Amino acid sequence: MATRLVQVNMKAHDDAALGGFWAAALGWALSSEGPGVTNLEPEGFVYPDPVAVCLDLVASPEPKTVKNRVHLDLATTSAAHQAELVARLQGLGATLADVGQGDVPWTVMADPEGNEFCVLDSLHDDTGPIATVVVDCADPPAMARFWGEATDWVPLTVTDHHAVLHSAAGVGPYLQFLRTPDVKTGWNRVHLDVRPYPGDDPEAEAARLLALGATAIELDVPWTVLADPEGNEFCLLAPS
Repeated sequence: MATRLVQVNMKAHDDAALGGFWAAALGWALSSEGPGVTNLEPEGFVYPDPVAVCLDLVASPEPKTVKNRVHLDLATTSAAHQAELVARLQGLGATLADVGQGDVPWTVMADPEGNEFCVLDSLHDDTGPIATVVVDCADPPAMARFWGEATDWVPLTVTDHHAVLHSAAGVGPYLQFLRTPDVKTGWNRVHLDVRPYPGDDPEAEAARLLALGATAIELDVPWTVLADPEGNEFCLLAPS
């Protein structure tokens, strides 16, 4: 048994407006499954598929008060492409951001609601527009063990500083766990969503994740809400 990382869930004051920004930024299609929810995925995409990790934006009145512990790294294919993408994103409403990164070759930005993301400087021509989904953590090796066993993603690099996983199919964006000194406070504004494979028992999958070190979060929603060993919330959706 295993789950699949299928999407990144992001809270938004205005999900439609923020969805418009990210659709333009990524070149993806925009749709809605209901009021207060905006879905983004590549044009012609057949969900779910590891070739892309989709975005779900959900309306929430809660203010953003701290740096997000989960963010996106956007792919570029050259230094010129990086500069061009940064300028285009600024035209769409993004701003340059300082999160204490110092002198680094990538560009740190924030979307119109302040959600941090990075525009990478290195070659990423095989991941799609999202190169990496990055999760801040205290113990990258432990997080790689949990998420590698929780999903069908394969650890590629594991050090004390960072760990990188990729889908078993070897396609789509990477999942990186990055050691940071920041302490988690409150509910993550951006989190991961996973799904079991068709035919799998969601209750058995939830039990398996709990046995791996997840904890249950009781919420009145039709899906299962859990937290990983460092307290990062994630949702276990219905098989699809």
